[in-house]
Amino acid sequence: MNVHTEPFGRTPEGDEVSIYTLTNAKGLRARITNYGAILVSMEVPDRNGQLDDVLLGHDTLEGYLTRGGCAAAVIGRYANRIGNAQFALDGVEYKLAANNGPNHLHGGLNGFDKKLWKQEEVTASEDQAWVKLSYLSKDGEEGYPGNLRVTVWYTLTNNDELRINYEAETDKKTVVNLTNHGYWNLAGQGNGDVLRHELSINASQFTVVDQGLIPTGITVSVVGTPLDVLSPRKIGSRFRQLRNGYDHNYVLSGPAGAVKLCGTVYEPTTGRYLEITTTEPGVQLYTANHMDGSLIGKGGKAYVKHAAFCLETQHYPDSPNKPVFPTTVLEPDKKFSSQTVYKFSAK
Repeated sequence: MNVHTEPFGRTPEGDEVSIYTLTNAKGLRARITNYGAILVSMEVPDRNGQLDDVLLGHDTLEGYLTRGGCAAAVIGRYANRIGNAQFALDGVEYKLAANNGPNHLHGGLNGFDKKLWKQEEVTASEDQAWVKLSYLSKDGEEGYPGNLRVTVWYTLTNNDELRINYEAETDKKTVVNLTNHGYWNLAGQGNGDVLRHELSINASQFTVVDQGLIPTGITVSVVGTPLDVLSPRKIGSRFRQLRNGYDHNYVLSGPAGAVKLCGTVYEPTTGRYLEITTTEPGVQLYTANHMDGSLIGKGGKAYVKHAAFCLETQHYPDSPNKPVFPTTVLEPDKKFSSQTVYKFSAK
């Protein structure tokens, strides 16, 4: 295993940004920057051993600063949506930025994806290499209560796994929901759409939403709906039954807090296969519905509509306002922790 650190540019404020390259014995390579704790690239082999980057993004820091649009960043303080951009804790109402219509999305106007994280560790052993980053979200940032200290580990193993571990602690009761918003294309980033990828998700239910994509609090069966991917299906096989593509939260099967299968994705032309496991209770499936070819990413490639899939392991949207959902409340004497593992292979 090998880990390498080098400069990645400077923020507009003049702060130096680093990029970390983790490489395993088979040549799999993950690159991470401490700006936004972004996973910049993930190079994995196809069935013939050909390495390719399967993660959408940008070649330079400037791309993330000026174009964004496809960052595989750590999202917080609250990933996904909070209805009417507000929630209450112990009778106190907290107002957040309404940056998605009347709702709050992905931590607000200046979320964790736009912060410079602190480098804590950059280490390699015989079997794995990792980078540990941290960020202190101060009391009142984006409207959230409590000083929240967040830590994320990116670990690449010789078993061809990329592990993402999160921890968070607060000095005041708050809410937290963390994820990585990776945009994946197993045929290689920028190589067309993902409609022929074969997807399965280990979920028999999903959360019903209103017109603003805010859950109603009801979960229903996926069976007999376009959301049924209990068995592998081509992502594009039911698009005619959907308004614009997938942007849905699935209720994962399995015990709360335990490691469980989230889903699998197979790309038939390259043979690349991805298996995702997680401790989180849900996953948001999103199919890059907003992309239209105008966003230019790595290598000058245009990202067309449905150029990627996202499987964002997380708690359910609007959980702070839905007591029936698994809680996202974090108490000062508790620690938030979660893990998601991406295991790559080819067949």
